[in-house]
Amino acid sequence: MTRDPGQEQAMRDDLGDLPGLSEMPMFGGLCFLAHGNMICAARQGRGMYRVGKSRNDDALAMSGTTPMIHGGRAMPGYVWLHDPQLFDDATRARLTGRALDCVADLPPKE
Repeated sequence: MTRDPGQEQAMRDDLGDLPGLSEMPMFGGLCFLAHGNMICAARQGRGMYRVGKSRNDDALAMSGTTPMIHGGRAMPGYVWLHDPQLFDDATRARLTGRALDCVADLPPKE
């Protein structure tokens, strides 16, 4: 899958100077992690956000989101955000906030 440097930079900007932030190529895109825990990922034409199971329905109610399906099964707690909403700053900010809340209490994996 082709990566999109503009989309990757938008997600980087959304995350700012987050302590423990790292990047890793995964799933045909670029994943962003906090202390080794996946926050979100940029992939051509869509972005993945780890919102957590308790925020899943709220995230799926947002325009442009769909459930994440991996290996033929739904992955509750993870959602895709698709074009054109992918480049809507407010939508990305809402999902980024939910993803950061989700990983805030997870122990570091590093």
